[in-house]
Order: sequence, then C-alpha cells, then structure tokens
Amino acid sequence: MPEGPFITMLPYVTRLIEMAGVLVIVAGIGLAGFRYFKSRFSDAVRPSYSRLRATLGRAILLGLELLVAADIINTVAVEPTLEKVLVLGGIVIIRTFLSLSLEVEIEGRWPWQRAGEPRRSD
Repeated sequence: MPEGPFITMLPYVTRLIEMAGVLVIVAGIGLAGFRYFKSRFSDAVRPSYSRLRATLGRAILLGLELLVAADIINTVAVEPTLEKVLVLGGIVIIRTFLSLSLEVEIEGRWPWQRAGEPRRSD
C-alpha cells in the first residue's frame, strides 16, 4: 500500500468523522430532550412527543451517515482486506435498514413515495 502524508492521516480523519457522528447523535438527544421538556409545558402532549421522535430520528440518521462514511474510508483507503470489506458490507446493510426504518418513522411514508401521497396509517 502506498505511503505518504495523506495515507498516514486517513486513520485520524476517520476517527474525527466517527467522533463527529457520535457527537451529532448525542447533541440530537440533548436538543430533542430540551425541546420536548420546553414544549411539554406549552403544547399538547402528542405534538411534543411527535417532535421528540422526529428530532431524535433525524439526529440518529445524520450520525449514522457520518459513521458509515468513516467506515467506508477506513475500509477502502486504510485497510482494504477482504474480511474488513465483508464486515463493512454487513454494517452498511444493517445501518441502511435502520436508516430506512427511521425515515419511515419520521416521515410516515416510504422514502420513494411523493410528499403529496397519503401517509401510512398507524
């Protein structure tokens, strides 16, 4: 594998991206909780709860995207072994399923449905 300053820095870059993903999730939890308790005293319970779930879901989705990006960079550019590529494939499949599930929970419809189509029933 070629060496150089760029290749040497990649493990640090992937760690920074991973930390950013975790920070996004943690900050999203804090923001969602703050908004929930703030609106809990002024709004009805249902809208507050719906906003809590939507904010949490969006934070988790963004954090997962960052974590997947770090995994891809780490696997492809830093240590491209067959075992690591297979593990990455499993991680991406699990995170894709999780992201799809969260998107349906947040939006109430499949991602490929248009915004004007009727929402799924609960």
